[in-house]
Amino acid sequence: MISVEKALETVLNSSRDFGIEEVPFIKSVGRILKENILADRDFPPFNRVSMDGITIDYTSFKNGQRAFKIEGIQAAGSEQISLNNSDNCIEVMTGAVLPNNANTVIRYEDVIIEDGIATISVDVINDAQNVHAKGKDGKVGDLLIEENTKISAAEIGVLATVGKSFVKVAKQPKVMIVSTGDELVGVDEIPQAHQIRRSNVFTLVSLLERLNIPSETAHITDDKPVLKSKIENYLQEYDVLLFSGAVSKGKYDFLPEVFDELGVEKLFHKITQRPGKPFFYGKTDECNVFGFPGNPISTFVNCLAYFYPWYYKSVGLEVEQETAILSDDVIFKPNLTYFLQVKLNSVLGDLIATPITGNGSGDLASLVKTDAFIQLPNDKVEFKKGEVYKVIRYR
Repeated sequence: MISVEKALETVLNSSRDFGIEEVPFIKSVGRILKENILADRDFPPFNRVSMDGITIDYTSFKNGQRAFKIEGIQAAGSEQISLNNSDNCIEVMTGAVLPNNANTVIRYEDVIIEDGIATISVDVINDAQNVHAKGKDGKVGDLLIEENTKISAAEIGVLATVGKSFVKVAKQPKVMIVSTGDELVGVDEIPQAHQIRRSNVFTLVSLLERLNIPSETAHITDDKPVLKSKIENYLQEYDVLLFSGAVSKGKYDFLPEVFDELGVEKLFHKITQRPGKPFFYGKTDECNVFGFPGNPISTFVNCLAYFYPWYYKSVGLEVEQETAILSDDVIFKPNLTYFLQVKLNSVLGDLIATPITGNGSGDLASLVKTDAFIQLPNDKVEFKKGEVYKVIRYR
C-alpha cells in the first residue's frame, strides 16, 4: 500500500492542462481566470461626485462666504459643465463628473436652499471633500485581477467595468461518473430486500458541481465483458473517469483487471488510510482514472482529498490549506491515516473540530451531521484535545 502523502503527490504529479476557452463574463462565476485583467482607463475615470449636494470652489468658503447662488445642475451621466463664477455653486448628483472650476462637495443635509441660494449650515468643511479623485483606485494599465483567480461576484463587477464582455477561463475537464454493482437500482425505483438505490454517483455529481464541473453519469452491472466494452469507449471520450465501487477484493470487483487489460497505467491501488483504503488511481495518455471504493464515506473523502487537489493544480488554482483544533481526545490504533468526521465551530477566532462517531464507511447518513474530515496522521495512536490538524471541509 501507498501512504496518503505519496498518493497525493502521485495524483498531483499527473495533473493536466485542459486548455483555455472564452465565455461570456456573466457566465464565468466559479471559473478560473486565465488572463490578467488590466484597467482600460483610470479608476474612477473622472473626478467623481460621491454625495448628492452642491459643489463650490473651496477658496470662497475659506474666505468666509457661506451663501452661494446656484448656477445649474450636474447630473450623473451628463457631460461635464463648468462653474462660471467662483462665488456661485452647482447642484451635483452622486456619480456625476465634478464640474470644472469646482473642487469641494457639500451634501444636501449640510445646506439650506431657498430662492436659488444655497447656504452652508455647518461651520467646517474640508477642501476636496466628497470627491472621489480620478485614478485614485487605479491607473490605466494597472493590474486589477490576476490570472488564476477564481471568479466571484466581486470580479464580475470589475470585468463589467473594464468592458470584458468575454473572458478567458480554464476549460473544465469532460467527466464521466460511473457506478457499478448489481445491487444498485435507480433513485425512483423501489428496491427489493437485497438492493439499494444508487447514491454515490449523485454525491460525486454534486461534489463536482461545487467546482462548476459538469458531468455525465452511467451505471454498469457486474459483468466483466460489458464493463470492459463500455469503459474502453469512455477512456476515448472523457478526460476523467470517476468510479464508485468494484475496486476492492470481491469476486465481482473487476475494475482493476479491466483497467489493466485496457492499458490504463496503474499509479497506485490501496492507500494506508481509513476510510477509503482500496482506492485505485491510474491514467492513459488522454484520461485520468479515479477508482473510489463503493462505501459512501470512502467515495466522499477520496473525492475531496485527491480529486479536488488534482483539479485545483490542473487549472492553476492555489488553495490555502485549512487546519482545525481538536475539541476532544481521540484514540485510533490502526497504523493508518484517519479521516475523522467532525463538526466545525468558530470560537474566538479559532476553528474547533468536534469528533462525531459514525457507523463506519457505509454510514452515508452520518455526513449530514458533520461538516468536514480532520486528517489524523498514522505516526501516533493518541490525538490530544487542543492539537491542530489539517481539515477538509465539505460544508
